[in-house]
Amino acid sequence: MSLYNIVLVLLGISIMGVAWLPPVMDKYPLSYPIVFIGLGLAAYSLPLGLPDPIPLHNNELATHLFELCVIVALTGTGLKIDRSFSLRKWRMPLLLVLVLMLLTIASFALAAWWLLAIAPAPAVLLAATLAPTDPVLAGDVQVGDPGEGQEDTVRFALTAEAGMNDGLAFPFVYLALALIPAATSLQDRLLEWAWYDVLYRIAVGVAMGWVIGQAMGKLIFRLPKHIEIKGSAYGFIVLAVTFTTYGLTELAHGYGFLAVFVAAVTLRGNEKAHEYHQQMHAFTDQLERLFIVVILVLFGGALANGLLATLTWTQATLGLLLLFIIRPLGGMLTLLGSRATLPERAAISFFGIRGIGSFFYLAFALEKGEFVNSEQLWVITGFTVLTSIVMHGILATPVMTWLDRRAGRE
Repeated sequence: MSLYNIVLVLLGISIMGVAWLPPVMDKYPLSYPIVFIGLGLAAYSLPLGLPDPIPLHNNELATHLFELCVIVALTGTGLKIDRSFSLRKWRMPLLLVLVLMLLTIASFALAAWWLLAIAPAPAVLLAATLAPTDPVLAGDVQVGDPGEGQEDTVRFALTAEAGMNDGLAFPFVYLALALIPAATSLQDRLLEWAWYDVLYRIAVGVAMGWVIGQAMGKLIFRLPKHIEIKGSAYGFIVLAVTFTTYGLTELAHGYGFLAVFVAAVTLRGNEKAHEYHQQMHAFTDQLERLFIVVILVLFGGALANGLLATLTWTQATLGLLLLFIIRPLGGMLTLLGSRATLPERAAISFFGIRGIGSFFYLAFALEKGEFVNSEQLWVITGFTVLTSIVMHGILATPVMTWLDRRAGRE
């Protein structure tokens, strides 16, 4: 049999599922990512000779695939947030990113060191990998399309958090790299990390995102008055914005993830009611789903090929500790003084979905530095992400429906 044709059939079935499954499953306690993981698991269990899906064996390729998926998702996430940015309006997601994520990283790194007795560098890397929530797989608990008005407290907080923390977790990935033993002293490495990886890279990411978002906003919404552009072309324009923002920011050594999200939010602030926002978001949403299909099928294949074959009870306990204790408890403490109701705070704290962003961070760090027992890091990350996808995917629809009914929303 031709491997190429088999892959085409598998992709065709998966892409067809992208079109049909989401609206079908909206009413049921099941998310479509679970189905695609199952499809990959089934396909790779057959003797078809499919390509090796384990990221550890194709680290550079996996890194760029995850990277593209995340930046497209970040653009879509920023475009669908109707609420304009201000410290007061964005107070809750800022708390989640600046307080809860730091608490999560510190607690999880200590738990990894205590339970697994691993060195500081891989412990911090594991924490930085799994602390941020995912903008890719969290669609069931995020706001609706631009202008739809589905921006209640829970959905807005989780959407904005997922958009921001995928960039702000990067300094801690670099902290893990700085903790790897090297010729220079640890003090010098930490000093460089503080001013360069934290201050400089974050500042450049925010500044580049805002400047490019403003410039692109003027170009996109003023140019059509002089040059006619078909509505269907705005999908390509938003893709150009995404790639340009990410590429320029990375060339300036800033955080491209952060810049892409800031640019999308800034762009969304221009001509808020314009139909182009819907067209641009629809294109990014479709492209994002295409990446999701490929990655989740490969993830299912990696599971079939033994990604979790060496999983121990201690490693599983560490992942469950993050999902059931560290994130929920930290979230409740962080939001203690907020105006959100107790059920809303509980939902925000519980639905810290882990996903493809975690895969990217781990693949990126393993490409940049030598970490002891990298296979163990993939096992823990794979288990935690799989558990999150299944658990949160099953609970998202009934919980969000209950919250909507409780608040009197349709």
